[in-house]
Amino acid sequence: MKFSENWLRELVDVPAATDELAARLTLCGLEVEDIVRLGGGLDGVVVGEIVAAEKHPDADKLQVCTVAIGGDHPLQIVCGAPNARVGLRAPLAMLGSTVGTITIKAAKLRGVESNGMLCSARELGLDDDASGLLELADDAVVGQALSEHLQLPDTTLELGLTPNRADCLGMHGLAREVAAEFSRTIHIATPKPVPLELDAMLSVRVDAPADCPRYCGRVVRGLDRGVRTPQWLGERLRRSGIRPINALVDVTNYVMLETGQPLHAFDERSIEGGIVVRRAGANERLRLLDGREIDLDDGFLVVADDSGALALAGIMGGQSSKVGDDTRDVFLEAAHFSPSAISGRARRLGMHTDASHRFERGVDAELPRLAIERATELLIEIAGGRAGPVGEAVSLGHLPRRHAISLRRQRLQRVLGVAIGDDDVVRILVALGMHVVANAHGWLATPPSARFDITIEEDLIEEVARIHGYANIPAQPPRGEITPAVISEERIAIAQVRDQLAARGYHEAITYAFVAGELLGRWGMATDAITLANPLSSDLAVMRTSLLPGLVAALDGNRKRQQSRVRLFEVGRRYRLREGVIVETDCVAGVACGAAVDEQWSEPAHAIDFFDIKGDVESLFELAGTEAGVFGMRRGAPAWLHPGRSATVMRGERVVGMIGALDPRLQKVLDLDIDTYVFELEIDALVVRPLPRAKELSRYPSVRRDIAVVVPEEVDYATVIETVRQAVGPLILDVFLFDRYAGINLGEGVKSLAIGLILQDSSRTLTDRDADHCVALAVSALEIEHKGRLRG
Repeated sequence: MKFSENWLRELVDVPAATDELAARLTLCGLEVEDIVRLGGGLDGVVVGEIVAAEKHPDADKLQVCTVAIGGDHPLQIVCGAPNARVGLRAPLAMLGSTVGTITIKAAKLRGVESNGMLCSARELGLDDDASGLLELADDAVVGQALSEHLQLPDTTLELGLTPNRADCLGMHGLAREVAAEFSRTIHIATPKPVPLELDAMLSVRVDAPADCPRYCGRVVRGLDRGVRTPQWLGERLRRSGIRPINALVDVTNYVMLETGQPLHAFDERSIEGGIVVRRAGANERLRLLDGREIDLDDGFLVVADDSGALALAGIMGGQSSKVGDDTRDVFLEAAHFSPSAISGRARRLGMHTDASHRFERGVDAELPRLAIERATELLIEIAGGRAGPVGEAVSLGHLPRRHAISLRRQRLQRVLGVAIGDDDVVRILVALGMHVVANAHGWLATPPSARFDITIEEDLIEEVARIHGYANIPAQPPRGEITPAVISEERIAIAQVRDQLAARGYHEAITYAFVAGELLGRWGMATDAITLANPLSSDLAVMRTSLLPGLVAALDGNRKRQQSRVRLFEVGRRYRLREGVIVETDCVAGVACGAAVDEQWSEPAHAIDFFDIKGDVESLFELAGTEAGVFGMRRGAPAWLHPGRSATVMRGERVVGMIGALDPRLQKVLDLDIDTYVFELEIDALVVRPLPRAKELSRYPSVRRDIAVVVPEEVDYATVIETVRQAVGPLILDVFLFDRYAGINLGEGVKSLAIGLILQDSSRTLTDRDADHCVALAVSALEIEHKGRLRG
């Protein structure tokens, strides 16, 4: 929100310079984002009146103007502004004055002498408008210093208000905040009811009272549309970031800036019957003031008459009822629309208006009648006209209610760490517009109707702290004993997972939990995706169902920046919708491409393959310290993985992740020019480990037996190992693969696996007969389970 410092000082006598005011506002939670000083260095710039204007003899776009500045000696000025005309009063920079970086000197333009410069608002540093001369009021005193006429210098301050402080989107609310901060009295006059000279009144009905608990309207007729907006009002609008348009629109904008209550004016001639506030009907259409025609549904609230929708409630008016240059009779609207009825609707249409900005955050429900009285007062003062009575529809049961909130003295001191006097607490709360009643434990404070953000005791504590001043609360280190959390030995820390992957050459990445729905669609992961109701952008519209799309995108970004070998991992959360329930799962995922190892002299270079990334994943299994066989890999993986270079990761019988190369078709869709390997594992399954228990080491030697078994090609090595373990039983200490062979000598569709068996007993030395029996058990089981045979 932008505002004029001079305007604020009219409402509150601020005993501080601009910089201190800005600092105090920021410290109390109203952050000042920008300070623009206006009208400095305008010495020598006066109000001039063009009393004659003739076309330049040698230039089509220039005029030779005679400009009166008071006295008997007008000045000749050559001017190229399109709005330069006889009778116009505009700023004139006299000879010797400085405008911006230009010192005004006598000059000849195309042979015609010019003794000064008529100025635009941009040239004077007052506005960005450079379309023509700054037009001053007709009653501006000719020869008067411009700074005096426009009440300059002034300063425009811009606040970055948080959504909870909608009460400060009007000058009255901001003035109350400043008055409380500086312990000053606020000067806000209550508008006087205008004389009623008409009986005309449109009927008002609200069919959606929960969305619009209060609606006020008034007919004003006989307005003089030819009248100009007063200079003082136009300047306040301009310094608040709103360009003046015409008297009627400017008055509604001004009252919105002054009170915080948006208003709208309808051309009374366009209204058929009475006014009704209702939900839009199916397939209803409305052409807005900006010319767009939109399709409505029952999610939108509209202001309508007997013929249909006239305006999008709380957002923008309609084209059919807009006021024009010939409008003399208007229907003024001021209503309280609930935030839930307006929030997100403008964004759905790609819009953002001053009205929707305020209504989405919450506008004081007591303001509509006051604002409509103020707007009527200004309209009649500026443009004449006659006013009718205010029509009002109100649903008291749906109006926001302010309840008393208990503030305990002891709680206040405990939270802030400092004792604040009772008198100071009461003074602060009363200054913020609250009704305060003392009791034995502290106070009962009822927030004003404009403060939707004050609902619990902690909110009151924050208000006291803000106005008391955070700088006045001493910094004290916390005291007391802190009991460290008990770290279970049955879980490994996530930090160990991170350290392990970092030790294997991976870099940790952090990607957005929001992704584009189109990206998940490419991966085939959009089925269980959760669509955001209010996304930051279309590229961040759904919650990720896997960490891999974001990681692969990061890998691709690194590849496009000359990184040929990329290793990334992320520990984060994925989100899926299962049977209407949101399921959040903590995962660790990794992506890799390029060479298996960094370029070096001791090892030949080769591209990463499935077994390289499989080794990385198995190193994470080792962290858990579980017995062999707890983790395993089986054939089968999602469609977005390569069918021949992928696997499902198991913990026992539970699927806990997947690993493999991306499917070539997906790589083509993602525009990846290199084989990319990925893995994703559930954290909860990865970090659980059995409680370490000591056991006696066998005093007897182990025995090794090697066997070469021919099995069908489709039989997994993991299945072979599991079969051998179960067949041999407790005597097997370890089993491992040390060779694999497939070729013509064996025949088609089979492979030979050379397996080493380490056998040991804790009570005796195993004999050759024992070892041969174990081998026989293993071979027999392989024959039965997998049609295996010993290689001859």
